[in-house]
Parts: sequence; C-alpha cells; structure tokens
Amino acid sequence: MHLKFVDSHRFAIGAMVRLKKIGPFGNAIPGAYKVLAMLPEHDGDLQYRIKSEGEPYQRIVKEYQLEMA
Repeated sequence: MHLKFVDSHRFAIGAMVRLKKIGPFGNAIPGAYKVLAMLPEHDGDLQYRIKSEGEPYQRIVKEYQLEMA
C-alpha cells in the first residue's frame, strides 16, 4: 500500500513541468521546465528549483504553481 504524506513533494527531480497561469510569471517563457531540486517548505508550500532550456537562469517556484508537462 502506497501512502502519501502531506509534506511529500509531488514532482521528482528530472520531471518535466509547466507553470500554471497563476502567479507573477509574466516574463516566463511558455513550455516545459525541468525540476532540478526539491526545496524545503516555505510559508506552508513546498518549493522547487526549475529550469527551462530557453532561459539562462533558474526559477524557484511553489508546488501549487506547477503542473505536469
């Protein structure tokens, strides 16, 4: 039986995700981002470091801002 804990990350390192159309991502390029790291919870939300092939920098986002690509 698989149990999911409330504080477990939904996306694994290496997963391809997209930014949901919420939050301050006006300058984000559309398309897939790769999860580079699972970060600790901040302000009650789990976080990730993600990177798009089309951007020269990484982003830190909250889990609720992501969906599977």
